[in-house]
Amino acid sequence: MSHDPKSHLAELIRAALRSVAPSESDAAIHIERPKLATHGDFSCNLAMQLARSIRRNPRQLAQLLISELPYSPLVDRSEVAGAGFINFHLSPAAKLEVLRRILEQGAAFGRSTTGGKRRVLVEFVSANPTGPLHVGHGRGAAYGGSLCKLLGHAGWDVTSEYYVNDAGRQMDILALSTWLRYLELSRPDSVPFPPSAYQGEYVRDMARQLLMAHPGRYLRPLANISEGLPGLPDPERTDAVAGQQRETQLDALIARAKQLLGEEWKTLHDFVLTEQLADCRRDLEESGVHFDVWFSEQSLFDVGLVARCVERLDKSGHLYVQDGARWFRSTAFGDEKDRVVQRDNGLYTYFASDIAYHLNKYERGFQRIINVWGADHHGYIPRVRGAISALGLDPDVLEVALVQFAVLYRSGWKAQMSTRSGDFVTLRTLREDVGNDACRFFYVLRKSDQHLDFDLDLAKSQSNDNPVYYIQYAHARVCSVLALWGGEPAGLTAADLSRLESPYELALAARLGEFPEVVETAASELAPHLVAFYLKDLAAEFHSYYNAERILVDDPALRDARVALAAAVRQVIHNGMAILGVSCPESM
Repeated sequence: MSHDPKSHLAELIRAALRSVAPSESDAAIHIERPKLATHGDFSCNLAMQLARSIRRNPRQLAQLLISELPYSPLVDRSEVAGAGFINFHLSPAAKLEVLRRILEQGAAFGRSTTGGKRRVLVEFVSANPTGPLHVGHGRGAAYGGSLCKLLGHAGWDVTSEYYVNDAGRQMDILALSTWLRYLELSRPDSVPFPPSAYQGEYVRDMARQLLMAHPGRYLRPLANISEGLPGLPDPERTDAVAGQQRETQLDALIARAKQLLGEEWKTLHDFVLTEQLADCRRDLEESGVHFDVWFSEQSLFDVGLVARCVERLDKSGHLYVQDGARWFRSTAFGDEKDRVVQRDNGLYTYFASDIAYHLNKYERGFQRIINVWGADHHGYIPRVRGAISALGLDPDVLEVALVQFAVLYRSGWKAQMSTRSGDFVTLRTLREDVGNDACRFFYVLRKSDQHLDFDLDLAKSQSNDNPVYYIQYAHARVCSVLALWGGEPAGLTAADLSRLESPYELALAARLGEFPEVVETAASELAPHLVAFYLKDLAAEFHSYYNAERILVDDPALRDARVALAAAVRQVIHNGMAILGVSCPESM
């Protein structure tokens, strides 16, 4: 007999089906939990599913199936409901048996083999290394980290990856910004700092490091720097033309810096990249988010994959030339317009390197590829999937999970998060303010593509309204009970669970039994928030039980049974919080 109630019920239904309709004995059987507890513990819609092919009324077919169900000590009763559902009510012993499984399996409870050890690549965060991670990046980090753990629990062989955009214009702007701050620190009458460059204090910090290590290495005549540069518009202007003029001046300054610094430009560029990437890696590690691979965009150019990828698209007829540039026929794959992959000056676009990056992912042999992108990248999906199809690859291997940025609030104040302007709240600052546990939990408390308001005051409060505190408090309460009990936890598997008879205890046991299904559903839907929701409900039910019943009663058998129930609650909370990257303190 299967230990999993759903599997066991499916076996019973299959046996009944072989008797009632042998020709349909291979039909798919779906066992689900009803939304209302009054409808039983599990429900099956097989009678409605087969009614047409068998030519029977669904309710009559359901009754026939029930009459042919083999006896099972796990089933208290079964009944026909609605249009033809078969509802199952489990026996108390069946509901309580899960407690023994939890105590025996420990940290392994909730894991499955659904993924079959197939290889999946999850790429997330991948923020430009042009400044500290801000609170918006934090949500993608928390979501991606939890998703990797979820998929691992569901039996997938998971590789986590950060794509380092180290070959594009933004890194050039950061290198230029640092150089100009270096000149500014060296000479009071230096070149005016461009309004479109990176403004943050971290840029000055890097410039100070450079100046201390190399006082004159990067100095150049000021006249040579500013001579002949395009003029800037009025600072008060905010229209598109003015914005373009500012960007044009920035590009001219980058070109001038590369010319004047020569080989030193690469040294400067590598310095700022190394500094910011190290800071990013350290911040993520301190947040409990770890990456197996840090993949360099520049490596795609170094091995010639970008050029080969573009030529492959060209030979297969998916490119055309217009105004000197090479365009990908993205509209043929559902995109709103065609996209440039190589500019008229010969430089490849970011889209070209992104196509090559995805080709590389496929060539590494992953059976499933998941990209975690910001919600503002929604329009980018059709062109990437189109390019994958154009390369002759299966686009269904790629899945994209969209994450809305979080908005930070404190007493109604809303923080801005622009990296170039320097006006943003860093992820590190947020963690120092509310703690790592609150950060990780609050970030996954909503579906990833839904807007998230991060309430700092709530995250710091020690109240029942703070979900992470409420769940951790349930875990700590059980630890306190076990300490007072003083027995050996390993012996709880032998407890007489039949002594647990109260509605609170049976409901709590049923809730614990849902955990493996919650994990499996959350993994299949790429939805860690389902685990967070479950843990909130589990904690609420335990607190209600704790307040309604004494656990350490005088009756030894009843006491041990109740301690076993509490210990199972602790284990499941620990397992669920581990998926979300949140700690479980033993005292609070």
